[in-house]
Amino acid sequence: MSAIAWIAMGSLAAWGWLLLGQGFFWRTDQRLPASHARVEPGSWPRVAIVVPARDEAEVLPLSLPSLLSQDYPGDAEVVLVDDGSTDGTGKLAGELAARYGGLPLTVASPGEPEHGWTGKLWALRHGIGLARARDPEFLLLTDADIAHEPDSLRRLVAAAVGSDLDLVSQMARLRVASLWERLVVPAFVYFFAQLYPFRWINRRRRPLATAAAGGCVLLRTETAERARVPESIRQAVIDDVSLARAVRRAGGRIWLGLAERVDSVRPYPRLADLWRMVSRSAYAQLRHNPLVLAGTVAGLAVVYLAPPVALLAGLADGDGVAAWAGGLAWAVMAGTYLPMLRYYRQPLWLALTLPFTALLYLLMTVDSAVQHYRGRGAAWKGRTYSRPEAAPDR
Repeated sequence: MSAIAWIAMGSLAAWGWLLLGQGFFWRTDQRLPASHARVEPGSWPRVAIVVPARDEAEVLPLSLPSLLSQDYPGDAEVVLVDDGSTDGTGKLAGELAARYGGLPLTVASPGEPEHGWTGKLWALRHGIGLARARDPEFLLLTDADIAHEPDSLRRLVAAAVGSDLDLVSQMARLRVASLWERLVVPAFVYFFAQLYPFRWINRRRRPLATAAAGGCVLLRTETAERARVPESIRQAVIDDVSLARAVRRAGGRIWLGLAERVDSVRPYPRLADLWRMVSRSAYAQLRHNPLVLAGTVAGLAVVYLAPPVALLAGLADGDGVAAWAGGLAWAVMAGTYLPMLRYYRQPLWLALTLPFTALLYLLMTVDSAVQHYRGRGAAWKGRTYSRPEAAPDR
């Protein structure tokens, strides 16, 4: 066989494994678990909602009112931590609370982060500290660009109490409106699920993966204290995965799934916006290891890029094995992408574009490494972390 035929056969074998052996990552049926024990009226635990916010005046009118209007039967409050904003985020939050009413709101500002802290985790430290003074049983950690349906908090708490979970996290449905969002956003969630299969995370016995989605995390306060969150992960740029690992090390039970009633309202209309979102943390995910980067690039090329190249080359050169193996691998790839496109209510023909999107992610990852070695890694909203940690060990 030709070299390209061998590569195509290797890609097909890889897709056979991904289809059946990677925790059925491509399925989208991991949704918020129904409670197994009813939470009776009067016994709903106290919850503090902590929202770190830095220059979020654009999206706050779409997200904060949804938190203030939560239909929660127990005691709850919102703590918004203004992390050095220059666009009036804190003042706007107070105005929105006065206009909409609902849950009580506290707006605070911790000042610039101390050395060794990322901005978001420094803000969470301050917000959690304020919240603990009210002795909440649960903390809802949610980003300032996340909008919640009125029953979101009730459903999260019911799942945590009913299923005896220490951390319940939902991956918010990201905005998909522009052409680039349609091409990149569903694939972002697809790749995340491939790396951290939700079924493996949600196993009670011997979980094979650990992760969370930072936009929506309900965390038991006692477990947070036992895991020393957020102090134990203070340098983490990929804070959601680091948080889940800290909770797991502390003996906590974790659940992660796709959201049905939690949405991100942040727009990413241009490719440059999405590029920054991915590249700021891609190399940190690889622990800044050049060998892991090289392996990742090679793996993406063989698994995602080789099938269409082999199909076209095989048809052009009359190489039947290359064309057959490449075409079948591409078909399996597209088939595994269909459930995610349905979840995002996108045209199913976009499944054929996954190799192109994978090429974009490959380039974003390489750019992330380049920016890291230039000392501009993990730049976000005016802050740059030159050598951030993906998930500190202690």
